Amino acid sequence: MPNSCCSPSNTSNGAPPRAGAIKHVEKCIQSIEIPGGNALVGTDSPQIHDDGEEPSRTVRIKPFRIDQTTVTNSDFAKFTDVTGYVTDAERLGWSFVFWSDVSPDIPYTQGIAGYEWWRRVDGANWRDILGPGSSGNAWFSDHPVVHVSWNDAVAYAQWAGGRLATEAEWEHAARGGLGDVKFPWGNSEPNDTDYFPCNIWQGSFPHGNTKADGWGTTAPAKSFEPNGYGLYNMSGNVWEWTADRFRVKSLKKHVRKRLEAMRGFRVLKGGSFLCHRSYCYRYRIAARTGNSPDSTTSHQGFRIAWDR
Repeated sequence: MPNSCCSPSNTSNGAPPRAGAIKHVEKCIQSIEIPGGNALVGTDSPQIHDDGEEPSRTVRIKPFRIDQTTVTNSDFAKFTDVTGYVTDAERLGWSFVFWSDVSPDIPYTQGIAGYEWWRRVDGANWRDILGPGSSGNAWFSDHPVVHVSWNDAVAYAQWAGGRLATEAEWEHAARGGLGDVKFPWGNSEPNDTDYFPCNIWQGSFPHGNTKADGWGTTAPAKSFEPNGYGLYNMSGNVWEWTADRFRVKSLKKHVRKRLEAMRGFRVLKGGSFLCHRSYCYRYRIAARTGNSPDSTTSHQGFRIAWDR
């Protein structure tokens, strides 16, 4: 049962892959220094109440560095070449692919009741994004790596000598110095016709993506305009894993029941190329979702942070 329309969860509950052979290396991709201080987290104008977006609060954080972009296919290939690391999707033998992106050469896929646009595709992983033999967007070396779990992201971060950002750090970085804004560029809403500040869905989900922003799936990790700190795609493109557990403070019975099934889930931020205001308005800075640490999809990636 998926926890949201955005990020289906597998229920393997498998042990995380071993990372004993991983060695720390100097970071080799461009990172940006983010100032410390009082960071805004959440919002007093929540759009999806049951996700725990509210209230707005201030969290004290230390200065840190964060990747200018999400980790790319090229970055991740270097990691696996050096370490021999096997991702959760490769180990489990399958991952979730959006229905219209499944390779036409694959005769059968399994859907999820109520969320049939997500298909379990045997053999889909970060190398074969759309299914076996498809190569997926691996030929796009500068696109975000996807089909990576939280476990995979942590393993890469250890190898790179860094870590995943906390949710507070991620939001602080995404705001780009603008303070209490809805998006990394301010408060102007993206639309389906003439304003495309990020890579999200245009049209009628899930069958009519006009691709008016130029992209039907992932865009290059360094695309669209960066925010005030010089960070790219903090809204849209791919969901980004963070270090924090997914928790929601709520007295609602149905929320508590949902959270029982999400025990141990981790927070993802930023939304993806599949988000649209009509059904998944989660490309806002305060928006959030959660998924199990071993779950993988074709729209989940990550970026790395470092202590200063």
